[in-house]
Amino acid sequence: MAEEDDDYMGDLSQFLPSESQPSPNPPAQKVPNINGGNKATSLQSSKKRPKTRNWQEQRKLKREIKQVEEDERTLASLESAIPQSNIGFKMLKQMGYTPGSGLGGSGRAEPVGLEIRRSRAGIGREDPIKEKLRKDEEMLWEKRKKEEELMADFGCRVKERWRNKRVVVNFHKAKGVLDQLENKEVVEVEKKDDDDEKDDEDDEEEEVITEEDLHEVLMKLRDDFSYCLFCGCQYESMEALLANCPGINEDDH
Repeated sequence: MAEEDDDYMGDLSQFLPSESQPSPNPPAQKVPNINGGNKATSLQSSKKRPKTRNWQEQRKLKREIKQVEEDERTLASLESAIPQSNIGFKMLKQMGYTPGSGLGGSGRAEPVGLEIRRSRAGIGREDPIKEKLRKDEEMLWEKRKKEEELMADFGCRVKERWRNKRVVVNFHKAKGVLDQLENKEVVEVEKKDDDDEKDDEDDEEEEVITEEDLHEVLMKLRDDFSYCLFCGCQYESMEALLANCPGINEDDH
């Protein structure tokens, strides 16, 4: 070989890729997912997949649906009367049958009712599916009835509690007015804030004051001083009180 021939194994740099030369397929950079993609993926994977039915359950379900549809069509056809073009209907008319009347004049006007039974239960036993539906309806009705009774009882207790509070508040107001009138002082019922009234009502809950006690004080105000607590004024005479006051109780005003 000639000396001018280059040694191709001497210079390995020609077989190495150049650093400055860009690669034809640069690696894709990973972009951080700011929307929580990993979290969403974990949530989706954690969700349980719906349980799939096997072929036996699917066939049983299809058979039940088909039976229900067939029963509905049968019952719908039984509800309609036999057309007059039917050969049996024509024979009955020839033998003296009148549409709408009973057979023989005193027989049944309507045919015997038909109940389609798909279960293996004996005659007289209710269909298990219908029995289950009936029991579910009864349980639902009882549940609603109990809820209504509880709501009515709760409303009565709340109303009674509010009425007892009003009795106590009105008793103290009437007692204060009576004390002022007996001492010949001017009657001025101070108006209190809602917070003050609530505090007073809480303190008055412990006291045992009945409607008879309130009625006794109200009657004494009317008989002795011609004063009505709920009208908020003292009348000139008993005749004026009876003519202008609607009644002795708070509900009358």
